[in-house]
Amino acid sequence: MPQDKAPDTIRAEKFLGIDYGEKRIGLSFGDGLLGVAVPCPAACGKTKKARFAAIEAAITQRGITSLVVGYPYNMDGSKGAKVAEVDTFIEELQKRFGLPVHRLDERLTTVKVHDDLKVFGRKRRTGRRTPPPGDIDSRAATLILQDYLDGIRSS
Repeated sequence: MPQDKAPDTIRAEKFLGIDYGEKRIGLSFGDGLLGVAVPCPAACGKTKKARFAAIEAAITQRGITSLVVGYPYNMDGSKGAKVAEVDTFIEELQKRFGLPVHRLDERLTTVKVHDDLKVFGRKRRTGRRTPPPGDIDSRAATLILQDYLDGIRSS
């Protein structure tokens, strides 16, 4: 977390939360002033190029200054199987957009989203009230970003 930054600098920042997936990339928005993360439409393009175009559009439209990417740790704290893939994705984000990227533990975020949807009566994969494609991914990105924002506000 950016502990070397002044509180005023952190409040002025605008963050894009990212939950990486091979087919869909969940996105969320938050700023240091309000400290609240909200879901954005996911990057669900059929090609990698289309998904990166959706990320670029979100960065441009919202004036993003920092990216927060969910990082796949195992339950024991070791790095998960997807780490190399996420690291490659982060490198590409840095090359394309030149923004700082913060990694944040994403353990159980998707599970929590599914649990929340069950509480509200939404079914996971089939049946009534199934969330649209990318909805779960963006909700997971929102949890990731909210954890990050809570951490910088408490430091």
